[in-house]
Amino acid sequence: MKIAFVNPPFKGRFSRTSRSPAITSGGTIYYPFWLAYATGVADEAGHDVILLDAPADDLSLQETIEKLRQFEAELVVVDTSTASIYNDVEVADAIKKELPECYTILVGTHPSALPEETMKLSDSLDAIAIGEYDYTIRDLASVLENKGSAADVHGLALREGDEIVRTGPREKIENLDELPFVSAVYKKHLNHVNYFFAAAKYPMIMIITGRGCPFQCFYCVYPQTFHSRRYRARSPENVVAEFEYIKENFPDVKEIAIEDDCFTANPKRIREICRLLIERKVGMVWYCNVRGDVDFETLRLMKDAGCRLVIAGFESANQQVLDSMNKNQSVEKYHKFAQDAKHAGLMVHGCMMCGTPGDSRSIQEENYQFATKINCDSVQFYPLFVYPGTEAYEWAKEKGYLITEDYSKWLKEDGSNNCVINMDDMTADEMVALCEKNLRRYHLRPRYLLMKLGQAFRDPAEGWRSMKSGMMLIKRVLSKS
Repeated sequence: MKIAFVNPPFKGRFSRTSRSPAITSGGTIYYPFWLAYATGVADEAGHDVILLDAPADDLSLQETIEKLRQFEAELVVVDTSTASIYNDVEVADAIKKELPECYTILVGTHPSALPEETMKLSDSLDAIAIGEYDYTIRDLASVLENKGSAADVHGLALREGDEIVRTGPREKIENLDELPFVSAVYKKHLNHVNYFFAAAKYPMIMIITGRGCPFQCFYCVYPQTFHSRRYRARSPENVVAEFEYIKENFPDVKEIAIEDDCFTANPKRIREICRLLIERKVGMVWYCNVRGDVDFETLRLMKDAGCRLVIAGFESANQQVLDSMNKNQSVEKYHKFAQDAKHAGLMVHGCMMCGTPGDSRSIQEENYQFATKINCDSVQFYPLFVYPGTEAYEWAKEKGYLITEDYSKWLKEDGSNNCVINMDDMTADEMVALCEKNLRRYHLRPRYLLMKLGQAFRDPAEGWRSMKSGMMLIKRVLSKS
């Protein structure tokens, strides 16, 4: 069967796969890695596949449809996000109008959380895949090709007359080593120079080494709507083999981005991956997302294995606030982690959140002072973004904090993220302004600028990357003034 996997056009370089999908001031645009994995699975099953990434390739709706028409697509898989959902449904409608015989199905976190509500947005939608859809799409294509019933495929929401029904639940993929290398799918279908992450060296490749997250943070969208809070991971040998594949097939790539929700969820596995990278002399630079509690020996081993940067979601420097968001972390551990990471020679990008339960203006000042004390290489200050299917979204609704349920309001007109909650102590606009203020004053401190100058002296390439990031920050400051 001819299957087209489509990351649909929307507001320019919209980064739909990001945990908070938006157009960023820094130019970040993620790879469509979930679509890419499903593309690879369908390809290996013998189907004829294409993967179109309209935001990265600057394709208009008509250009996208024309490519689908030329391909003679029979099954079209359309990616979505909460902020773009109305647009994404309109794209599916337009595809159905131009290619009435094709089967259209939506995928992503938003329809997974709200399948019935999403199906009701358009009568032209044939189905929604709920959660991980790699095998769901593969199985659906085989059933459709053999003139069978989609109702026999687990993991779907379908129409039966005037009713919207769910088929049996789709089990999570246990053996992730069965999946193709996502980088091999990029090689076949995408142009890797179109993707960018402000904190990474360019060009870079994004991969996933594990799905799900065992921790209970109440705001994180992928574990709650897509992969579950049960952690499943690729074997160390499989991960290192993909590093070697990237090194051989993308000679210009300067960094591998490990985009697991928490790469260090299983420390023993991480240490084995690092030992293999060192033993095989892979020599690739990489970054990863971590918890702020990784021990010094593991951090040092990560550095020796090529890790350049760790991204840590600190979120708050107030213990009560951390506890209220089910972070299961301590501020004391954060201080030690930041110190250990520096001693190990790793750069740290810290994330600080505004608008979580118990938060206030005074606590936000605590957060800022904490950030200056640990003095990370960069810090992100942002308001809480609540998405359907998460505990954070339900909390905001129950407290009466949610301003709107019009999902188009999750973005501003320019495509940047918008805060949609008012708290007792801070309005949405005030939280956005406070985060912008903290971002500016953190990165314009004399101590911070001196640190960056020292980095540039020791590593000119890092200095060049920092200079580009700094120019983006200045541009952002000027646009807000």
